[in-house]
Amino acid sequence: QVRPVESGGGVVQAGGSLRLSCVPSGLALAGYGVGWFREGPGKEREFVAAVGWSGNVTYYEDSVKGRFTISRDNAKNTVYLQMNSLKPEDTAVYYCAIGPAPFSFWDGYSYWGQGTQVTVSS
Repeated sequence: QVRPVESGGGVVQAGGSLRLSCVPSGLALAGYGVGWFREGPGKEREFVAAVGWSGNVTYYEDSVKGRFTISRDNAKNTVYLQMNSLKPEDTAVYYCAIGPAPFSFWDGYSYWGQGTQVTVSS
């Protein structure tokens, strides 16, 4: 059974940084698109970033552009989300998703992790 496993969440002060990792069990990432989504308190799940199979194509939600960077290392079967200049409104559970392409909509993905909590204090 394929299951992405997220790690790297935690508590950080505003302006700080975290790096999330996504490693899927039971699947080689090469050839798949990977996205990050988040659910904040009382909010719907929203798109954060996505990366194509080669790592050359990336997409970002407007509020994270210039602060977050998505990347992948297919040799390590890992996708990363580097988050800098974090803000309290970035507080959310962050989910990794794997699908056939780097979609910005959640129902384009076939496999979802259980999420990792990111809390940004002011």
